[in-house]
Amino acid sequence: MGWEALLTVVVVIGVLTALIRNTASPVVVMFSAIGVLMTAQALTGTDKLPTADDAVAGFGNSGLMTVGFLFVVVAGLVATGALDRLVSPLLGHPRTVLQAQLRLLPMVSGLSGFLNNTPLVAMFIPIVKDLSKRTGIPASKLLLPLSYATIFGGTCTIIGTSTNLVVNGLVAAYPGDLTPIGFFEIGWVGVPVAVVGLIYVFFVSDRMLPARESVINVSDESRRYTAEVMVAAGGPMVGKTIEKAGLRHLPGLYLAEIQRGGRILPAVGPEEVLEANDGLVFVGILDSVTDLHRMPGILPATKEIFKLQAPRDQRCLVEAVIAPSCPLVGKSIREGRFREHYEAAVLAVARGGDRLQGRLGDIVLEAGDTLLLESHASFPERHGNTRDFYLVSSIEDSVPRRHHRAWIAIAILIGMIGLASFELMSMLNASLIAAGLMLFTGCCTGEEARRSIEWSVLLVIGAALGLGLALEQSGAARTMAEYLIGLAGGSPWMVLFIVVAVTSVITELITNNAAAVLVFPITMSAVETLDVNPTPFIVAIMLAASASFATPFGYQTNLMVYGPGGYCFSDYLKLGVPLNLLVLIVVTAIAPLVWGF
Repeated sequence: MGWEALLTVVVVIGVLTALIRNTASPVVVMFSAIGVLMTAQALTGTDKLPTADDAVAGFGNSGLMTVGFLFVVVAGLVATGALDRLVSPLLGHPRTVLQAQLRLLPMVSGLSGFLNNTPLVAMFIPIVKDLSKRTGIPASKLLLPLSYATIFGGTCTIIGTSTNLVVNGLVAAYPGDLTPIGFFEIGWVGVPVAVVGLIYVFFVSDRMLPARESVINVSDESRRYTAEVMVAAGGPMVGKTIEKAGLRHLPGLYLAEIQRGGRILPAVGPEEVLEANDGLVFVGILDSVTDLHRMPGILPATKEIFKLQAPRDQRCLVEAVIAPSCPLVGKSIREGRFREHYEAAVLAVARGGDRLQGRLGDIVLEAGDTLLLESHASFPERHGNTRDFYLVSSIEDSVPRRHHRAWIAIAILIGMIGLASFELMSMLNASLIAAGLMLFTGCCTGEEARRSIEWSVLLVIGAALGLGLALEQSGAARTMAEYLIGLAGGSPWMVLFIVVAVTSVITELITNNAAAVLVFPITMSAVETLDVNPTPFIVAIMLAASASFATPFGYQTNLMVYGPGGYCFSDYLKLGVPLNLLVLIVVTAIAPLVWGF
């Protein structure tokens, strides 16, 4: 082993150690490693280490670019509420953990086959929290299985996870006559892995995972909003009962009355059928009032909302507490012309735990009232330091959903999948067109698209690709591959088994994409030495790198549910280690049978 290979191995070991010990962020660690190797090359002029151009070449990888465009596609689905429209009717009102998992996890796995895992979990965390609040099922019983389900689904198609895209990009760029894996081809192994994994989660997770309650106390009546909304004429709620419209089980929120044609219907039951232009008066907590205004078919009762100058995609929800010096104290919202004064529409009012009587516009404001407003995003900055309000704060992720564009977003997603799956164009091309259409049709704005992109994920992938190139150029990959073959006694089956096991262990310690990139050149060197079909090994790397179940750190979705689920490290170990072993067995057994050595 030359000094270049030795240096590369030392750098890789340093990377693994730093990531395991959480010495610095993955971005810092990866770029530091690339910096060391680039500097060594520049000082010595050796051709066995990556030059500056080589080191950054990974950022032009087609898989990495595809992942970036998919973030924008998902942003369009979120901003239009398209996912909520598809998901909410399917979840219903389960009574047990198993019922909730049976409704949630297969659906999430199916979606994960066509949407990137990271933004998908980001979308489902609030959905699961809402489900937990509505049903009383602890979110901790659902969130880690949610992460696992996205991983299972991601193993069934090429676009299901960024790892598959990155490895396929490596295959396309590899010297020689390698054929990239087809859109559904990985499913020959991925689907059995998903089925076995889901069955394991259904039967084991309820006993293994703790029952930790949500941090939100829906019974807290210290601040209850009175909100008035209207059933949109021609909307999806017309003709439905209150129960079927999803208005009965909003946590910490109850329907106080219906105003219909000048009549007031108090204490309505769940079987009451909604009519167009019904005025609905709700009383409850902020989170549910916010969710209420996001529902398709629900409009703010105040017409002032349509008179605001700012486009709806530039607005957000804001809480503001009225100060005694506010000129509108002692006046009703309508009489005080709130919108004209502040360019904001009042959606709800809270006065301690009291329910406020009458129409929203007729409520007389008092000092200390908390208002829920829809306004331009600059409202907190403009009014945060005035004498009119004690406190002004914007509500996170409260941009009104563009429900009228939901089916456009869904059509764009289906078109993207069709173009790629029928190989009419590359996944990169299809995702680029889909992302562009999301912006062009107004499903999401440029700002929303920029915020949706996980730049740290893309940076880590690009840097890891440079590190993988260093392993190959320095000869370290070939040396390690020869050792691997010797350890396996020259048996392709044993080499495959070791590749899956090693990749699975590494992906628990560092990011899944980095693990795949580091193992790929070593595995390809072993394949060339054995002179066998590379396809089973390529698929094995894809699945093993994604099979991160035993730690929160190996896969980003595991880390995303760590806090919201209230988990500790041992929860991952107890549920995840057996699952890793199951994936190891399934992949090693099936991949050679499908493609052969």
